Amino acid sequence: MNASFHPPARTLMGPGPSDVNPRILEALSRPTIGHLDPAFIQLMDEIKALLQYAFQTQNALTLPVSAPGSAGMEAVFVNLLERGDKAIVCVNGAFGGRMKENVERCGATAVIVAQEWGKAIDLNAVEDALKAHPDACMLAFVHAETSTGVRSDAQALAALAHRYDCLAVVDAVTSLGGIALEVDAWGIDAIYSGTQKCLSCIPGLSPVSFSERAVARIRGRQQRVQSWFLDMNLIMDYWGGSSRRSYHHTAPINPLYALHEALLCLREEGLENAWQRHANHHNALAAGLHAMGLPLIVDAGHRLPQLNAVGVPDGIDEAAVRAALLQQYDLEIGAGLGTLAGKIWRIGLMGYACNRRNVLQCLSALEAVLIQQGMALPQGAAVAAANARYQQG
Repeated sequence: MNASFHPPARTLMGPGPSDVNPRILEALSRPTIGHLDPAFIQLMDEIKALLQYAFQTQNALTLPVSAPGSAGMEAVFVNLLERGDKAIVCVNGAFGGRMKENVERCGATAVIVAQEWGKAIDLNAVEDALKAHPDACMLAFVHAETSTGVRSDAQALAALAHRYDCLAVVDAVTSLGGIALEVDAWGIDAIYSGTQKCLSCIPGLSPVSFSERAVARIRGRQQRVQSWFLDMNLIMDYWGGSSRRSYHHTAPINPLYALHEALLCLREEGLENAWQRHANHHNALAAGLHAMGLPLIVDAGHRLPQLNAVGVPDGIDEAAVRAALLQQYDLEIGAGLGTLAGKIWRIGLMGYACNRRNVLQCLSALEAVLIQQGMALPQGAAVAAANARYQQG
């Protein structure tokens, strides 16, 4: 006979989801109301305004897609691309590869600017591609590549896109709330993110934002958007500014309560403070990893503080380490993907999970498990190094 499901209490320090703030879990439990209730319409307006703050934009078409970040990615591409279009796509990890897949499924041509996994996108290579393909209408790239822990220069890439009359399309699934991101100031035309990373919300929603230039392209399409559910021409009328909304779909009421609470938490902390908190705890984690002789594979200038790619030492079974951390310490970290599978661990410091207790717990547990696997380590050195870094401020 089946029984109610009660999950184990885990500390989530993988590539996502991240630990959910208890305030957000409480928000989920509030009474469900109708998706066209005047009170819910007011909540929708507040969510839009809070997302505009998080993205640092005044874009009117800023809203959460009622599905995970992958649906936000698809929403951007199916609305902005038509069959026969050409897009320049930067691929330096798994999620750039998913951009390419979306472009091709729209019936468009993807021109790939490939970069070694673990490296930031090369601006010169991107400009060469833009020069070689003057008929391209879009430059798409990942700001924070979750598969590798690399940050690319979104501001410079967006400027390049505009120089060659392309829309700048950005994957910000892991960057929103964790590192500097300024949609309007940087000239980003379309952007999508997820709720389960640095916003510390539950999975299942995808914040998106479209510039006026992108909205004009959507409204001027010659072909219908291939997805009815993700067609922004329809969704605009549901998430629009009027109190009279056109029914589109039954919104996920309680998850939107959770997103609203998550965005309130971010605004209360302040964006700059959140960015600095992620940097500070990353520095302490990096110091502890260095004390254990574990390398971060990304150059310091391009590392993501919220997603740390850690090289696996020779002779260590990386999967066994992850399993031991989960079984013995209820601590989840992530494995490598693609070309980095079996070579790295991915340690997340995202949102509510980005705190001193988690950093020290992770270092202590990882040290203990590595010693169990036969690695010679000075006991306590990692935590001591992290604490020393904290004392520096």
